[in-house]
Amino acid sequence: MTIRVLLADDHVVVRRLLRGLIEDGSGCAVCGEAADGRAAIDLVRLRRPDVVLMDIQMPDIDGLEATRRLLQASDLEHPVAVLMLTTFDLDAYVYDALRAGASGFLLKDTLPEDLVAAIRVVARGDALIAPGITKRLIEQFALSAPAAPPPALAELTPREAEVLILVAGGLSNGEIAEELVLSTATVKTHVKRILAKLGVRDRVQAVVLAYEAGLVHPGASTSRAIGDRPSTPAG
Repeated sequence: MTIRVLLADDHVVVRRLLRGLIEDGSGCAVCGEAADGRAAIDLVRLRRPDVVLMDIQMPDIDGLEATRRLLQASDLEHPVAVLMLTTFDLDAYVYDALRAGASGFLLKDTLPEDLVAAIRVVARGDALIAPGITKRLIEQFALSAPAAPPPALAELTPREAEVLILVAGGLSNGEIAEELVLSTATVKTHVKRILAKLGVRDRVQAVVLAYEAGLVHPGASTSRAIGDRPSTPAG
């Protein structure tokens, strides 16, 4: 099934390069191009893409505000994932975009195969935690404005809290399953319940919340954090 991609960048050369990379036998198709955030919002409603590659620095409405408006809109008939594009790997605006609901971000010098892989990841409803640059960015900015732990955090079972810590460490479902000696299906169920209890849309927002609430700390060992918790039966 072809993945429909909308390009939002104010540089026409960048859009042409991205179009060439995306449509080079990748199973993806560019369904529209926008030179600013306002046009991107309009085209999402018109073209109904699966994924928007959204630049941050754009005229009129920037990529951050466009992302916020799109992902908070209640009238979109077709769900869309936003993948942010940036020149700098530690751009505070990107962290704000993750909080707004973006599914992840990429540097503009990302390899073509990594770009296509990222599009496929967010198109199927997952969030782009890898590569580790995303985790570094979250660690950099999540504690700049500490938030009180949401009441929903207390609703997590000890096992769900363990899974959330590992998700915040950037581990995939398969890696979490190996770490906790669980099946991948069980881990997927735990992640789904965690997202529902915390009221977040994807893994990235769950990771941001985990850092802001102090459940995980920058530089902390994931395994040590788990070891500090009371042991619980598998499952």
